[in-house]
Amino acid sequence: MATTQPVQAKYETVIGLEVHVQLKTSSKLFDPSPNAFGDEPNVNISPICLGLPGALPVLNEKAIEYAVRLGLALNCKIAEVTKFDRKQYFYPDLPKGYQISQYDCPICFDGELVLSNGRKVRVERAHLEEDAGKLVHAGADGLADSEYSLVDLNRAGAPLVEVVSAPDMRSSEEAREYMHQLRNIVRYLGVCDGNLEEGSMRCDANVSIRPVGSDKLGTKVEIKNMNSFTALQKAIETEVSRQIELTEAGEGQKIVQETRLWNEASGDTRSMRSKEEAHDYRYFPDPDLRPLKIDRAFVAEIKNTLPELPEKRFERLTAKLALPHDDALMLVDNKELGDWFDAACKHTSHHKGVSNWLIGDITAWLKHHNTDLAQAKLTPDALAELTELFETKAISSAVAKKLIPELLEKGGSPKQLVEQQGLAQVSDEGALKAIVEKVLAENPKEVAAYKGGNTQLVGFFVGQVMKESKGSANPQVVSKLIQELLS
Repeated sequence: MATTQPVQAKYETVIGLEVHVQLKTSSKLFDPSPNAFGDEPNVNISPICLGLPGALPVLNEKAIEYAVRLGLALNCKIAEVTKFDRKQYFYPDLPKGYQISQYDCPICFDGELVLSNGRKVRVERAHLEEDAGKLVHAGADGLADSEYSLVDLNRAGAPLVEVVSAPDMRSSEEAREYMHQLRNIVRYLGVCDGNLEEGSMRCDANVSIRPVGSDKLGTKVEIKNMNSFTALQKAIETEVSRQIELTEAGEGQKIVQETRLWNEASGDTRSMRSKEEAHDYRYFPDPDLRPLKIDRAFVAEIKNTLPELPEKRFERLTAKLALPHDDALMLVDNKELGDWFDAACKHTSHHKGVSNWLIGDITAWLKHHNTDLAQAKLTPDALAELTELFETKAISSAVAKKLIPELLEKGGSPKQLVEQQGLAQVSDEGALKAIVEKVLAENPKEVAAYKGGNTQLVGFFVGQVMKESKGSANPQVVSKLIQELLS
């Protein structure tokens, strides 16, 4: 479904996101069952999350701490008193027939997240709630045409923070960036692993359109079932096109408030159900959970122990360490890589050099071997040592590239390996002249071509000398000698 550019330009897109962040606590929100992903179905359950008679919820203190940490990172106010409510609805994966959530007294509220273009996206609330279970549809890809469905309640009762933005985003790109920034934040805080594919972060998008210049909000449609940044962006763009086409069609066509599912295979959204209002859920305070007073000293202690957040890391890497924008962005987006960079830079002042090796050869090796830095044998101080050797011209680039796989696989000291293997860079012109003369003598056709005007062949000669010297020759000195001998 596509609309022409002139028609698109008549309308403004309005987007708000509701993001469910599954907290990385060891147990569930109100019971001691393990909060784990990937286990056999229906093993992480208890009478509490199953809603058996007489089972009473007990609040997980770590979940409160994590919710406050996230709220502070999003510049939210933290409630002095918060409470839990029962959200009534019936679904096969909701064993109690209600979900414990927060309605009118969320734990965090009135925050904001600033996008790279300067747009401020208000965070209306970030509230705690328990997750539902999961339906597994058999015999088909998804619910449509499935032969039967099974219920896995391992996830029932898992702690969530639902982060609700205001309708402040104006494009699918802004929505994607908001989601990306939020994932980085929860990872830096250590409250969630941020894996969209595994469902530990799930996003619903509220999308509407309105004429450019209008302040009145249009009829919103909620989109579900997006498990990647690409899916989020495509689903919003597809839904915007659908709404514009309906609006342009005129009489007899209108946008209805509903929930739609994104279908990755077909690339469109499909109607799921009419959108419920708050009164449909019949919220009321949970009688088994007393209102919770959040001590200001508790909040202050958490605030004082917040780590450096992605935005601040980016500012430090670019402003203080003078890294290029793209390098800094990669180190921010990959927290493990960024942490390694910081650890290595404690042992060297060659910050750009460390960044080059990490982002280049090391990342390529890790990707090729389908592993990560935590599994590799290379240490941050060894990377700093390797960088020092290269930056001070003690070893060549070829030698450094040769050492990196060995250091990643076996570990050790780069300096010791250079000494043991005789890999120190040779810059003495007297020692290198004999090798250069040998290479020139063995390649008379190339020498003739060079003297005939093909000066680009100097790179060929340098490569042959590097090969002959096993990478130990200083390429700058070699280039100088070649040009002198052939002049």
